[in-house]
Amino acid sequence: MSNPHIVVVGAGFSGLVAARELQTVGFDVDVVEARDRVGGRAWTDERMGHTLEMGATWVHWMQPHVWSEITRYDQGIYPSPFADQAYWVTGGEVRTGTEEQIDGLMARAMSAIFEGSREFFPNPHDPLHVLSDDFAGPDEVRERFLAADRTSVLDILRDGDFTQEEIDLCDSYWSAGYIGDPNRGSSLMAKQWAALSDHRQSLMDDQTLRFKLTNGMKGIYQNIADDLSCPVRMNTAVSAIRHDESGATVTLEGGETISCDAVIVTVPVGALGNIDFEPALPAGMRTVIEEEWNSTGFKMWIRIKGHHNIFGYAPTPSTGALLRSEYFLPDGDTICVCFGSQHDRVELDDPASGQRIVDQWRPDLEVVDCTGHDWVADTWSGQAWATLKKGQFTNGWHRFHETGTRLRFAGADWAKGWRGVVVDGAIEMGLSTSRRLIRELS
Repeated sequence: MSNPHIVVVGAGFSGLVAARELQTVGFDVDVVEARDRVGGRAWTDERMGHTLEMGATWVHWMQPHVWSEITRYDQGIYPSPFADQAYWVTGGEVRTGTEEQIDGLMARAMSAIFEGSREFFPNPHDPLHVLSDDFAGPDEVRERFLAADRTSVLDILRDGDFTQEEIDLCDSYWSAGYIGDPNRGSSLMAKQWAALSDHRQSLMDDQTLRFKLTNGMKGIYQNIADDLSCPVRMNTAVSAIRHDESGATVTLEGGETISCDAVIVTVPVGALGNIDFEPALPAGMRTVIEEEWNSTGFKMWIRIKGHHNIFGYAPTPSTGALLRSEYFLPDGDTICVCFGSQHDRVELDDPASGQRIVDQWRPDLEVVDCTGHDWVADTWSGQAWATLKKGQFTNGWHRFHETGTRLRFAGADWAKGWRGVVVDGAIEMGLSTSRRLIRELS
């Protein structure tokens, strides 16, 4: 009797982990990847005289799945620097102080945003528990949970007695965190992040923006790829997938077909439209693909002349929402990372575009170079990390957990834990999806 044969579509973290699990139990695996590299939306590259992360960057020991991989491959971490000077824009004015001052100014508003996180997420890796039959709490908790999904973080503040400065700071913070318009994002995403961080903003900041890998994300994803004995075919895009209860047929661009016992698709929502599914995906899945996520923003690296250890916040409609110094080069220059909510408002490789962003905080600084990768415009991603619009927390991502056929979906978009901003959710889904398939086919 032959071993089960599985095709994994995509060689990002989720696809690589799934392939490793499947081959460990003796399954025959083929990995097909549309890009010319592994890693997906994690991409460690050499730019501007330094090793930079084009996508996912930060890790933490309280992210269970990524920390297991850090341990497995003996990787080290180190902290991003704390800023000497912080700048924030409010009411059209630039104010200065420290990171600690900003945290203090945001504390009351962030507490309001996080309200309900303990009730809603007693186990943050079971995010829809309060809607399940196992929930023993009162119906009014369910009602507030559903209402929170229809509410943005800024809606919460506008309905309260918060100052414009508090609102502007949170607008800046969540424009970067949601990598999209915070007015459109579900507040439940912020509340789950809080629950995953012991309901503390300080820990959430540490998990999402403080510690980096000494050897970069490549130190993990390349090691996983090197552990694979199965073929990994680069520059191999999938055009169609036919699936039923007994197997699947994967059609590659160019017409080649691969018959298999099951297929695991790790493609994010923004790129699922590239694949023709037969039969068509259920209506709930198609709706998500058509609506897309709230992931419209960008990550940009900006090189500034001289040594400047700075931090900046700017609210909508600013192009750059968050800026912070990350690396200090031997020649004295500084490389900063910047996030904003609208990818089409910036030219990632244009120093003039970076200069306009920096000018909102420090017009005296000189931008000498910029770089980045436009993940939203990338055919094979169509988005940055997965962030949810209003209504999509309770009616969106979980639709992809069951198909009724041998077509399975994995990837950070469907994770129960860290669905966005870090790679932990991608690893989670690679593990859980592959292990369920192993149990079924064994």
